[in-house]
Amino acid sequence: MRACLSICAAACLAACANLPLAPKPQAPEPVAAASSDMTRPQARPDTLDTTARPAPPPPPPQARTAEQFDTTTAAERAEAASAPEEPAGERRLGQTVASLGDVARPGFWLETPLVSTATTGRVVYPATGKSAQVDLIPIDGPPTAGSRISLAAMRLIEAPLTDLPTIDVFTGG
Repeated sequence: MRACLSICAAACLAACANLPLAPKPQAPEPVAAASSDMTRPQARPDTLDTTARPAPPPPPPQARTAEQFDTTTAAERAEAASAPEEPAGERRLGQTVASLGDVARPGFWLETPLVSTATTGRVVYPATGKSAQVDLIPIDGPPTAGSRISLAAMRLIEAPLTDLPTIDVFTGG
């Protein structure tokens, strides 16, 4: 009797395996062509296209320390740190709280909602008085939202890498 029940249960389970539990997927319907009155979103530039200041090489895959991730040269750091004492035409955009950005992305940059288009500018860390010339890269968010700063720029202005420093942001000049 047990053997018969076991065989019947196994047969029932085997038969259930062949039942369709979900409908088979159908081919998607073709999408209608976009009309001329529809607008398409435009991507923001990831980086600023500058020929005057080429980006340093990316860090090596085995990089583990801030020195290894920061691939800028002493000359590049000196150039980024050089700022005129009275920048002509420079405009203060405001203050922002900055976190350390992608350490694998080389160069001097600040991703911030304080700009709507990519441009060049300068950041100042009031605690040290140090400044760095950076590429200002727009990100979505209100002007009061935080920003992300490159490792090289954060080291140049001598801001603690593990803090969220408040920095002044300028453009123009």
